[in-house]
Order: sequence, then C-alpha cells, then structure tokens
Amino acid sequence: MRALLQRVREASVQVEGQTVAHIGPGFAILLGVGLEDTAEKAAALARKIAFLRVFEDEAGKMNLSIQDVKGEALVVSQFTLYADTRKGNRPSFTQAAPPDVARPLVETFAEHLKSYSIPVQQGIFGAHMLVYILNDGPVTIWLEQ
Repeated sequence: MRALLQRVREASVQVEGQTVAHIGPGFAILLGVGLEDTAEKAAALARKIAFLRVFEDEAGKMNLSIQDVKGEALVVSQFTLYADTRKGNRPSFTQAAPPDVARPLVETFAEHLKSYSIPVQQGIFGAHMLVYILNDGPVTIWLEQ
C-alpha cells in the first residue's frame, strides 16, 4: 500500500462539477493499493499516518500529529501510484490491485483513520475527480507499507 501524504490548509474533491468532499487543515492522502496489500497493511498505514508528527508546535518544529492539531483527512484512491515507468513511455499499472480488491481496502484504511478520532472524507472510488490541494509547507511525504 502506498500513500502520498500532503499536509494541507484545505483540500477538496469535485466529481462532475459537484464538491463531494472538503476538509480544512490536515492531510490529503492519495492512496494506492497494490496486488499484495491486505487489511493488516491498511491498518498499519493508517496508524502510521495518525501518529506521524509533521505539524508545527509552538516553537515551529514538526512535532505534532494530525490528532494533536485536530486535523481532518481527505482520502483519494489513486491506482496511478503503482505506475511502472521503467520500460517505454507508457506507464504500466499491472502491480495495482483491481477495483474489487482495492475498493474494500481503501474503505478499511479510511475506517482505521476514523478509529483514531480523525474526521475523514473521501473521493469517489473509480470516478474522474478534480482534486484541489492547498499544500502547507509544502510538506509532502511518501509512505509505503
């Protein structure tokens, strides 16, 4: 399981001109599910993100978690995180899990984040989405489980 985590001031998702999710300060999480991923990996990644200290404390040091700052999370499924570009000019996505495997694992991941008292909103799985991200810092972190 792969996540591209961005600390944001705000983020939102639009599908067919309608806003389907919007958060204030917190994390925008672009989440990719691979062929070998499991519910256990989803739980472990959610825990890592819940306790990751990348928000600034009073001294300006990255020392606080999303829980500490009462931030929100926007989870957007993104199979393209499994793009393999080593050969040719067209990415291969053969290591991305098929939708019937990925969708429940994205839901499992989101539910685990919620279990840490983090308000979570999600994009629409499989939809063409416009994702608006106001990155704060910028802070962008690659996580893999």
